[in-house]
Amino acid sequence: MAQDTLATLVLKRADQQTVDAIIDAVGVTNIVTLSDGKAFEFAYDGEAQTLSSALAGLNIDVDFCLQPAQGRKKNLLICDMDSTLIGQECIDELADFAGVKDHVSGITERAMRGELDFEAALTERVALLKDLPLSVLETCFKERIVLNKGAVTLCQTMKANGAKTVIVSGGFTFFTQRVAEACGFEAHHANTLLEDGERLIGDVGRPILGRDAKRETLEKYSADIGGNAAAIAIGDGANDLAMIKAAGLGVAFYAKPAAAAAAHCAINHTDLTTALYFQGYKESEFIHA
Repeated sequence: MAQDTLATLVLKRADQQTVDAIIDAVGVTNIVTLSDGKAFEFAYDGEAQTLSSALAGLNIDVDFCLQPAQGRKKNLLICDMDSTLIGQECIDELADFAGVKDHVSGITERAMRGELDFEAALTERVALLKDLPLSVLETCFKERIVLNKGAVTLCQTMKANGAKTVIVSGGFTFFTQRVAEACGFEAHHANTLLEDGERLIGDVGRPILGRDAKRETLEKYSADIGGNAAAIAIGDGANDLAMIKAAGLGVAFYAKPAAAAAAHCAINHTDLTTALYFQGYKESEFIHA
């Protein structure tokens, strides 16, 4: 690692004793505090595996990111929705109303792990929602969908600092529209559930938004603000892999192995505000809308 590389660490729970233990284990002296007892960073010229091993030896819940000091604050936030901004997979929750959740969730899991073709898997699952009343969509959103901790703060803080904010999902526009409004995202892109005015017809609009479309959306929104390097992309599944790899900072959020392997860093213990700490934001700069 070059000398201009920074290590940013975020603890699951604020604990200054644990921070001190990490500092001793890693052998650093000059740290910058981002949140008292919780998040801090320092110049680091070692390897990621060395730092990971040191942290593993302390047996603590901590997320970390190694990256160049320059250009850390991104001008585009682009996020997956299902299991990233929200804690659920919308299609699985809809399938529960149709009485086929176990079957659909099994397909979803395999698709997100990259074991199935995404488009074919989506088409198969949507077909099982045929004849579901449209009223169920609103019921599902109100009763089942919960924002993940930090989603609003992440979006609002980056917006306040001039970043573009975009949701790009292999899910459905009915839900991305509402999640975008709840968090404050300026734009959202997803698939469209086809309906006849009263019920779902069991199909989805074409072209289907999948892995390549997510990357293309990142490229579109970052083209006039410095290119892919200006973007932070956050996702959890195999269909997020291309945009995570393409972004200046790709973050795997409690991710499946394929997405985790492609990411620059991961959030496995903390919440979405960690993506702000990774960019060098201090807790005092967070916008809590």
